[in-house]
Amino acid sequence: MSTRSTPAVVAHGADDLRVESVPLRTPGSDEAVVAVAYGGICGSDLHYWRHGAVGQSVLREPMVLGHEIVGIVAEAAPDGTGPSRGTAVAVHPATRECSDVRFPPDSPNLSPGVRYLGSAARVPHTDGGFARQVVLPVSMLRELPPGLDLRLAALAEPAAVAWHAVGRAGPLTGRRVLVVGSGPIGALAVAVARRAGASEVVATDLHETPLQIAHMVGATRTLSATDTDGIAEVDADVVIESSGTHRGLASAIAGATRGGTVVMVGLLPNGDQPVPVASAITRELRLLGSFRFNDEIDEVVAALADGTLAVGPVVTHVFGLDETLHAFAVAADTATSGKVLLDLRADQAAL
Repeated sequence: MSTRSTPAVVAHGADDLRVESVPLRTPGSDEAVVAVAYGGICGSDLHYWRHGAVGQSVLREPMVLGHEIVGIVAEAAPDGTGPSRGTAVAVHPATRECSDVRFPPDSPNLSPGVRYLGSAARVPHTDGGFARQVVLPVSMLRELPPGLDLRLAALAEPAAVAWHAVGRAGPLTGRRVLVVGSGPIGALAVAVARRAGASEVVATDLHETPLQIAHMVGATRTLSATDTDGIAEVDADVVIESSGTHRGLASAIAGATRGGTVVMVGLLPNGDQPVPVASAITRELRLLGSFRFNDEIDEVVAALADGTLAVGPVVTHVFGLDETLHAFAVAADTATSGKVLLDLRADQAAL
């Protein structure tokens, strides 16, 4: 049994977030030790912090948070597979643990037998990656191209979520796109849609800072989320709903053209939602769900490296591990922040 430990960000329950030492387990034959450089704070991390739960995934034991991580391989896998020591890697946070013929191998996001880093969906929980070091299967590691900045690469996981959502809509060349909600996923969806050939991308939000970020990453026009008439006049071929609110979904339906497509990537709360579905029926809208991603992270890493996915402005704040509580508070203030990163390096000048 390993006697090593590492500092980590651990959620014990609602409003009980601690930076404390946790055991670093001994790697299996096909597992590597990764020295984490950056971790992006996601909405699910904020829910575990504030409420002790994300939907039906309730904290029943202490859990290390974080699934948006990049770092350097500190110890290669004992069996010689995977990246070598010193390799920069992004992490695909999903691990499939069952073989269900209804869910093809290229769609792990739909399989019920998937574990996700930093998730309390199953017991025991799956610890996340907000730690100085983590032990991970090499199958989860994606080698980063030389020269790709680790801070930018930290956006690979959320950008893959946006990439999957945009891909659900089909070809976008020459089409008008509306993105409802310009938080990190929405802003990344703006950038992905422009890269995919959208001729116009209109972004909405309640706050000015997210709208500015959306503009910097490719939005051709921005609207206040309260401008219901303006949103209805967009008449978009494709709408990406990323606010995760029933009002946002209502705006998405209103802003879509007849016969248009609405992709729902923002996760709504559990339970019934007051949404104008009748309008979607009479205008023959396609309402599509979008959940996490599959292997799109590989395409995202390549696009980040070659500069065709320019999303640097999405990162607005970086805090050290000793500032974790403040970092979470800043990330929760969607009016003034985009993506907030934790710098988890022991020596922040070393990488």
